[in-house]
Amino acid sequence: MLTLSEKECIQRIKKRECFHAEVNNGSYIIKIDEYTPLVCAAIHNGHQLRSELANSFLLSKQERFYEEDPYTDELISSFPIQLIGNDSRFEYDLNRAKTLSTYFKTAWNKQVWQKPLTQKQRAISHAKHESFYNVLEAIVSVIEKQFGNAIIFDIHSYNYKRIEMDTPTFNIGSGQIDVERWGKVIGQFERQLNKIALPNIDLRAATDEVFHGRGYLISHINAHFDNTLVLPVEVKKVFMDETSGEVYPLVLEDLKAGFKDAISETAAFFMRRYTKKTRTQKADILSSNISPEVIELDKKLFSLCKSVETLNFINPINLAAQKSRFLKKNSYIAPNFNYKQLNLNPYKFRENLYKLPVDDIYDAGISQLYRHVIDNLASKIDLLTSIGTDDFIYNSLKYYGEPNQIDIANARFILHLNEEEFVEPDMTLNADDAIEYFKHQAQKWGLKCKIEKSAKIVAKAMVNNEKALLLINKEAEFTEKELHAFAYHELGIHMLTTINAKKHPLKVFSLGLPGNTHTQEGIALYSEYCSGNLTIKRLKTIALRVVAVQYMLEHGDFVKTYHALMNEFSLDKEFAFTLTTRVYRGGGFTKDYLYLTGFRDVLNVAKERSIDNLLVGKTGLLDFDVVSEMVERGMLQKPVSLFDTSYSVSNDKVLDFIVNSIK
Repeated sequence: MLTLSEKECIQRIKKRECFHAEVNNGSYIIKIDEYTPLVCAAIHNGHQLRSELANSFLLSKQERFYEEDPYTDELISSFPIQLIGNDSRFEYDLNRAKTLSTYFKTAWNKQVWQKPLTQKQRAISHAKHESFYNVLEAIVSVIEKQFGNAIIFDIHSYNYKRIEMDTPTFNIGSGQIDVERWGKVIGQFERQLNKIALPNIDLRAATDEVFHGRGYLISHINAHFDNTLVLPVEVKKVFMDETSGEVYPLVLEDLKAGFKDAISETAAFFMRRYTKKTRTQKADILSSNISPEVIELDKKLFSLCKSVETLNFINPINLAAQKSRFLKKNSYIAPNFNYKQLNLNPYKFRENLYKLPVDDIYDAGISQLYRHVIDNLASKIDLLTSIGTDDFIYNSLKYYGEPNQIDIANARFILHLNEEEFVEPDMTLNADDAIEYFKHQAQKWGLKCKIEKSAKIVAKAMVNNEKALLLINKEAEFTEKELHAFAYHELGIHMLTTINAKKHPLKVFSLGLPGNTHTQEGIALYSEYCSGNLTIKRLKTIALRVVAVQYMLEHGDFVKTYHALMNEFSLDKEFAFTLTTRVYRGGGFTKDYLYLTGFRDVLNVAKERSIDNLLVGKTGLLDFDVVSEMVERGMLQKPVSLFDTSYSVSNDKVLDFIVNSIK
């Protein structure tokens, strides 16, 4: 961050330069990442008191902190233009006129100064007050000239325990607003604030219920500008203990994300109504630049985690030998699988993971995305370090979850279908045929990747993300329709998202966001459906995986599960072995139930909105909104699907009925 004078700041603003700077020995901070009609101010955030005043100051740090508005800078941290007051309001109050900004002796019925400030001391404080408003005027002048109108969110917080009546979480003050002119914007902001959800807090927003917005910032802007709306808002200190000053990080994190949405949606509404940008959306309000803090964190995260790929460690290294042994021994001696050794120190890994500087990321949504990824990776390392032990199944449940009664009912519904009505051709193609076809399809779609046979995978086909490599099980056989389906599944989604992820400056989309297995497998099955290649047989295979996971959790015995599946569903021995191996590898792997639930969930999302932005990389539905926002802001390259992913019914009415009956 730069250290600039007021004059230097104004010169840069007039040239429309972007910069971050401390001004007047750090009395306030100005951050400009992009020039938009939106300005956010947290003028009472600060706690500083210059040293020459300390001997005369009578309040304790705790008393001072109590009346200040700590953490309000974090509530506006996502926005491209910020002004943050660092000095305590007890030195000079930016929300009072300059001559009234320094308290003579008392404030809030407490004596502040042992003796009144001297004229010289007051003059220094007043100069800092004037400097702040000179810079604010410069910003608003440039914005009004460029956009015609501007909007300022003036953010404060308030102590509520001393107020006997029930008070709102957010209070908008309209006492100095031309409601006839700007009233619809006030209403929009109140509606957006009411959408915020905080943990264990009943939330509501109101206008003029406790405070009426009679502060100086709005007065000053009203006196100098005709086309700028100031929205003063007071936030109840539910994000901290107002008495002790202890912050509640989880509440503050959700509040930051909620404020980002509420302010950006309101600002977009304002721009559509009062500027020339009539098609403005929320993402247009936010900066299109990826901050250096995000790039640095992403680089460190990728360096730490790039080799932590679950399937590289979970697939047995002696699979072929154990399969042969199992099938030759009449299938009554459970296979004894061996696994690749984990080449990292899990304790050091977790320590380094949680040392990553997520707090340095100002954007609330992007910060939450990285927090989700870090928590997810911590669970993933627990999973990997317990492969082959009794703890693995617990960690698998923690990481992937387990099928619920609805998931099992969906699977049973599909498995009750009479497959004889949906007969497919008997002709089969081997692994070499598959490789030739996949290479042709990859070339047709412009996918630069490698395709090889493998004896080390359980599935028929699998994408290695790190190497952009499609592996084909050397013993796999495919029908022609299966080949088409696998092309859309493995190449059209898994390989496409692998390649897309490598195009972005942020590598987190190669590592994978939380829930990426559920989402990516769901999209992959959805692609089979969209392309007309999803079959009843394929759906039944996916449904069998759900039942296999259920039996694995109930039986805890490979042989028992294998025979239960064989007897109940009259399966081929090799297919039953693969199905059972998939859910017992590692010691009890629950991932396989996610294919069907992922398909259902992606299908439901696709009925409501485009899912194309999920193709930027290994994304998950949990962070879909943030990912879409990043695409719309130009931070990520907009992905192009290889086929139409919009929901529409197919020509197969029976299949459509079955798919839409999945609950």
